[in-house]
Amino acid sequence: MGFIRLHTPIPGPRSRDLQRKREGAIPRGLQQAAPIYVASADGALIEDVDGNTFIDLAGGIGCLNTGHRPVAVTSAVQRQADRFMHVCAQVTLYESYLELAETMNRLTPGRFEKRTFFVNSGAEAVENAVKIARAYTKRSAILCFQDAFHGRTAMGMALTSKTHPYKAGFEPLPGEIYRIPYAYCYRCSYGKTYPQCGLHCATTAVEDFFRRLVAAEDVAAVIFEPILGEGGFVVPPPGFLAKLAATCAAQGIVVIADEVQSGMARTGTMFACERFGVEPDILITAKSLGGGLPLGAITGKAKIMDAANPGALGTTFGGNPISCAAALAALKVIDDQNLTARAEALGARFEHRARQWQERFPLVGDVRGLGAMCAIELVRDGDGRVPADLETKRIVAFCHEHGVLLISAGSFGNVIRLLMPLVITDPQLDEALDVLESAIESVCAV
Repeated sequence: MGFIRLHTPIPGPRSRDLQRKREGAIPRGLQQAAPIYVASADGALIEDVDGNTFIDLAGGIGCLNTGHRPVAVTSAVQRQADRFMHVCAQVTLYESYLELAETMNRLTPGRFEKRTFFVNSGAEAVENAVKIARAYTKRSAILCFQDAFHGRTAMGMALTSKTHPYKAGFEPLPGEIYRIPYAYCYRCSYGKTYPQCGLHCATTAVEDFFRRLVAAEDVAAVIFEPILGEGGFVVPPPGFLAKLAATCAAQGIVVIADEVQSGMARTGTMFACERFGVEPDILITAKSLGGGLPLGAITGKAKIMDAANPGALGTTFGGNPISCAAALAALKVIDDQNLTARAEALGARFEHRARQWQERFPLVGDVRGLGAMCAIELVRDGDGRVPADLETKRIVAFCHEHGVLLISAGSFGNVIRLLMPLVITDPQLDEALDVLESAIESVCAV
């Protein structure tokens, strides 16, 4: 017997009842990808209120690299809850906050003195990273990228590329935000091909930006996701990030790496920047840092992080004692179980299957990823690369109906991304990929 066990149609009767209640209690703006309600979860499996068991390839959108309810994390949470649950770091600090800050200063790339400040989420971390960069440089402009996602707060929306559903209707957004194309080789904005392009997007394009749009001396920071998340798991070619970071550093521009989704062992190293040889001035983490609890962090060079005056940084619940305890335990799980190596193995296992799909199904236009941050981009006419957004929705729905939870991504809504817990077993992953293959086959047969 496999791991997927479906006792009812999906959604089941109890999930449907709860969905009807939802419509009268929760605003429609809070979208729900899968039409089920969870009763329990463990490792890489989720059971819904109707007793159906699903294999989880969404991982809470990247928050569960160490899996659902890892024993070490839940035990740490219970121990901390028995001691105290909240005091506010701005009133009185506690050892776990300090220990976690020291750990992040040690783990993040860069052989320089660092400081770390904790918040509640990735979006809040983005907001504070921009504040700190502006305080340090005394400049205002921020350079960001097409297809990027940096959150749903005001600054997060301004930095995010995709309009619907993230930004449209919420204007005006913060100003002094400027955007250029990312190194999306499958859909190059400049019509070029790597490596013959000579990294045009990191050289000539950036030089043109400083010449034609904003002077380099007015730019406070450049912010980038080493691998685009919501934008479709786009992996830049070798040399792109290193060249970009070097160019900006030479101009006194703070380099901010948003590793909210790509961090915490997801790509085969603790942070994706390590795969590209980049040591950012500021590195942002969240999602899987908390082992399933809300937590974000801003870690950066001491001289930059100390630029904000006392009292200028703050958050009531950021670095909550329970979240800090969970994070310390989650980091130990990553180390003890060597989840960086596991991410690499999972990515290779997925790529082997996905390359076969690419050969069989013209719908699978591109296979990409790094470690266990992997995806397929679906297109309608092969070389024409017309985004297959409707087909993507049908594949996702098929998977949900057949016991696999996954989510889509991409500015065109045509990318299926995998964010499975890194503790997923090979048989569990294989069973989930069997369902995904059946979904692709079903859509292609229509």
